[in-house]
Amino acid sequence: MACPRATAPWWAQAMIVARRDGPILRIAFDRPTARNAIDAAGWDDLARKIDLAGRSDAAAVVLTSDVTGIFSAGADLSMLGTLHHEPDERPRFRQRMAGAVEGLAALPMPVIAAVDGACYGAAVALVLAADIVIAGDAASFAVTPAKLGIGYPAADVARLTTRIGRGQASRMLFTAAPVAAEEALRIGLADVGASSADAAAADVAQTIAGNASSAVHLLKRTILRPNDGDAGFDAAFGGQEFADRLTAFRNRAR
Repeated sequence: MACPRATAPWWAQAMIVARRDGPILRIAFDRPTARNAIDAAGWDDLARKIDLAGRSDAAAVVLTSDVTGIFSAGADLSMLGTLHHEPDERPRFRQRMAGAVEGLAALPMPVIAAVDGACYGAAVALVLAADIVIAGDAASFAVTPAKLGIGYPAADVARLTTRIGRGQASRMLFTAAPVAAEEALRIGLADVGASSADAAAADVAQTIAGNASSAVHLLKRTILRPNDGDAGFDAAFGGQEFADRLTAFRNRAR
């Protein structure tokens, strides 16, 4: 399903805004009164927008915030409070959150998380599902369930450990202390530092959009599932994008 190419709202509700800017799809948190905390409707809305992104022809997805000074405070505490007295809702909440996180991780196109400001709790799980994490100068990251007396989903703990190692993951989980942008870069939680993560993410996304989409999708699949990569590598030489780009390269070289 192709999305409109004009810069305009694409499919928006109060908390999550998705819009196309040419080949780039931008999904942004926009709940300033709650520091972009994500309630039940927000998780469902985010999962729907991610699903639509996966069926679009966008070259890249940028996950960001439309609220100055905050990426997201994570899951809405008012929603979490109901889980104490309603045990049947606990797995539903975990599955609801996983619908967005796992959906983001499974997108065929690259996902860039642009973190300007605080990124706490469940919002870190979303960032971990991205392919590239850009930290603005004012970014900070904290995995805070220990402060609330709860855990963190196993898949998200595994991603955190894979990204920054067991020791650093343990430190973040056990202390729940925030990690500033410079330290996030040092330990590998973030990949790129910038004065404005949103602007830097737009630049990276536009660069990605200049490459062959089939090749970018293949490369992402190979990163995620290395054992499946060789067949795709061989098949790509028979693709139309390879033929067209090889011809264009040869013409420029003349």
